Amino acid sequence: MRQSSVRGDRSRRRRQPDAQELGWDDGLYEDKGLPPDAPGWTPPAGGGVSSGDGNGPAGGGGHRKGGPPRRGKGRKVLRWTALTLSVLIVGGAGAGYWYYEHLNANLRKAPRSLGGDGLKKPDPNAFGQSPLNILLLGSDGRNSKANIKLGGARQDADRKPLADVQMLLHVSADRSNMSVISIPRDTRVTIPQCTDPKTHEVFRQTSAAINQSLQHGGPGCTLATWQELTGVYIDHFMMVDFSGVVDMADAIGGVPVCVDNNVYSHDSKGHGSGLRLTKGTHSVKGIQALQWLRTRYGFEDNTDIGRAKAQHMYMNSMVRQLKKGTKLTDPGQLRDLAEAATKSLTVDNGLDTVKKLYDLGGDLNRVPTKRITMVTMPWQYSSDESYVMPKPGDAEATFALLRNDTALDGKDKKKKATPDPEPSTPKGRLKVVVQNGTNSTVNGPVSGRASVVQQRLSGLGYTAAGTDSALTTQADTTLTYRDKGQRGDALALAKALGLPKGAVRESSSATGMRLVVGNDWRNGSAYPKKSGDEKGADKAPDSADALNGEDSKACMKVNPQYAF
Repeated sequence: MRQSSVRGDRSRRRRQPDAQELGWDDGLYEDKGLPPDAPGWTPPAGGGVSSGDGNGPAGGGGHRKGGPPRRGKGRKVLRWTALTLSVLIVGGAGAGYWYYEHLNANLRKAPRSLGGDGLKKPDPNAFGQSPLNILLLGSDGRNSKANIKLGGARQDADRKPLADVQMLLHVSADRSNMSVISIPRDTRVTIPQCTDPKTHEVFRQTSAAINQSLQHGGPGCTLATWQELTGVYIDHFMMVDFSGVVDMADAIGGVPVCVDNNVYSHDSKGHGSGLRLTKGTHSVKGIQALQWLRTRYGFEDNTDIGRAKAQHMYMNSMVRQLKKGTKLTDPGQLRDLAEAATKSLTVDNGLDTVKKLYDLGGDLNRVPTKRITMVTMPWQYSSDESYVMPKPGDAEATFALLRNDTALDGKDKKKKATPDPEPSTPKGRLKVVVQNGTNSTVNGPVSGRASVVQQRLSGLGYTAAGTDSALTTQADTTLTYRDKGQRGDALALAKALGLPKGAVRESSSATGMRLVVGNDWRNGSAYPKKSGDEKGADKAPDSADALNGEDSKACMKVNPQYAF
């Protein structure tokens, strides 16, 4: 596979700019906005904390800043950026409110989705909790001198940027775990029709590399593409261009990374990020951190697959460092960091203030490091090895885990087996509403699905079943009910239709029993059974190459061609 991977990589270099041009690819993915502390308007007592040790090679490090100046009991907040920390410092001053509004104005905003109505947000669970999905994007735009200097390819200064870093961050409804899935930038997918919100140009549906979706109107089209591919409703996106990586990283200290051999990511043809490290662990900062995040030539098989793994290692190491309490003291340095972070960040309209980013940071902070899992979408090469495509079976199984809010690490608490409750309502009197959920921006809806399934229910004795004519979008068929007293009736109805138990869900927002016929049941009156429906997967498949957030011994494998 190593040999074929290299061949596939060469083919991809013929199709689109090479890694040095598009490179930082995932560089900004993480700092792109995963938040910090919020404006508390109470200035910290005392000055803050010392800066990072700066142990590693020259250059600047990761991105996120560290803990707050105050560290009282219960005050350890995970710092994803330094935005609100600087606000805390100036919060007590007369200019505090002005500065907060100034930072808000720095943020660039864009519509959440450009692909039509898209998916329906999942109903909250029995406790009123909902999962949180955030799309992290890294843009390779050369729209400034700084970006050109860091990314090269001056001839591409006027080219529309590509979304070369793409990670979906899923935080469970109970905030007990976090799963992060990367998709290689040249994965061939269907990009749905999107309309540019500024120019109103309509980009027709097409099949192309997923990183090109950003050129179809902006990050909202990339979000729509992910939703169509995965069936996962995405709440927000955050996108950063790579000029902000170094600026933010310089204020942090350093992030430990490891290579199993000496590596120099450079060859006679100009391929490579320029990363040069000796065997072992190094604390990388600034430009060197950017080089690590960009490196494709030098890791594993010289493809984006190895690069994604290196980014996962960096991201996990960054979180571990921040959890330990990385510290920043200089108010001027913090203000510079806040400026750099906000100016390099594009968010959807639902995350358009520093306060909202702070609130998001609170959710992220609740997840223990040991329950963070990083994976790459299970993939395979096309027949001519010119591009990557989702691996049949495994990719969909991974997406389904996210849709069902199941942790990818397989460590969700196992519920004790209890006998299924008996139905309490006669079939003929059970009121259930059937709704068509096959609306798809790519495939289009299948008309009449609610009626077909309602008639099937009637034939099974559920003569009180009715339909809702409103069309919605949902990947999986689900049967929701209001409270525990209806579970027995819901399970009996699901069994009659051949639905798996996993399709039956209690929701605090349900007003009654509702069956939504999803895109997994687009034809016929009998539910199409899939292998494993009843058992259900409880962790990511091996092909997802999972990495745990507490794995501090992970080391990148260096490609022998780039060792010295």
